[in-house]
Amino acid sequence: MSLARVQHVSVSLDGFATGEGQSPEAPFGHAGERLHEWMFATRWGRRMLRQAGGSEGIDDAFLRLFTPGVGAEIMGAGKFGPPGWHEDPDYKGAWGPNPPFHTPVFVLTHHPRPSIEMEGGTTFHFIDASPADALARAREAAGGLDVRIGGGPSMIRDFLTAGLIDHMHIVVVPILLGRGVRLWDGLEGLEKEYEIEAVSTPSGVTHLTFGRR
Repeated sequence: MSLARVQHVSVSLDGFATGEGQSPEAPFGHAGERLHEWMFATRWGRRMLRQAGGSEGIDDAFLRLFTPGVGAEIMGAGKFGPPGWHEDPDYKGAWGPNPPFHTPVFVLTHHPRPSIEMEGGTTFHFIDASPADALARAREAAGGLDVRIGGGPSMIRDFLTAGLIDHMHIVVVPILLGRGVRLWDGLEGLEKEYEIEAVSTPSGVTHLTFGRR
């Protein structure tokens, strides 16, 4: 069976995966881009921004695992857009006409709308479903490939609580945010269910990989 996997989600030292006060101008709230500076310094990250250069090495190697083997993504409403996006019938996400997913993407929302087909193979499907039902639909669309559980942190926490995550890559960034949305709240003892490995890098971040026991 295909795996349900989380990939390179960044969290602060105090466990926040996004800051407080999200808006169209500040998708990660008061955190700004501090959670993702490590990513945009790499060759992979620069290419995503359509820029040249960037570092190679461990950070870049982890990021290059984003696409291979993934046939669909599930994301929460908060990742698709800032609060209130569902009130704009023309809103198509924050990634422009050619989003980086290139697969079917299932957006979990209490405000379903017709699917949107984008350039590059991405089609957004808007569904109101439980984690288990959403995963079943995404696996069917993935055609035997893995399903990426794309976030944000509240949605990942729901999938972890339901016992649906097979593999997870979390990047601990050496900053303190103090407020926002935490990833780990209510998940005490989660480490018993996974084999966990840690890799430190010259950029200062630590890559944690979780594989189901």
